[in-house]
Amino acid sequence: MDEYDKIGKVFIQQEAEATQVYTGADSVGKRALMRVIIRSRLDAMFAELRETMVYKAPAELGDLWSRYEKMWKQIVIEQDEAHKRETAKLQIDAARRRRAARIRQEYATWFGAILFVVVWFLGVLHLLRESLTYRLLSSYVY
Repeated sequence: MDEYDKIGKVFIQQEAEATQVYTGADSVGKRALMRVIIRSRLDAMFAELRETMVYKAPAELGDLWSRYEKMWKQIVIEQDEAHKRETAKLQIDAARRRRAARIRQEYATWFGAILFVVVWFLGVLHLLRESLTYRLLSSYVY
């Protein structure tokens, strides 16, 4: 059963990676063949496990395969729900990080704009102070 789970995890990982851009060196044909081989191994192991539980299990265990299959399906459903919750949590965290980054960028933009206006205003005041018109007007006042 442990080997079945290990191979099953590899198969699930390959299925998940199939929806993403592949950057490795293996060809599509090689990856397809690997998935077919893994699927065949899983099917063979599943059939062997079922045969062992149905025909080779002690009689006092009764309908071991039926109980096992029912529990297995229940665990698969529970794990699917847990994966969905985990995925939703990751998506919420990613959205929160994007929102925080956008807010930081907005604040930085506003700060830069206000700083620009202040520096521009001070520059204009300095240029007015240094201009010939200001000097000529100031001579009449004093």
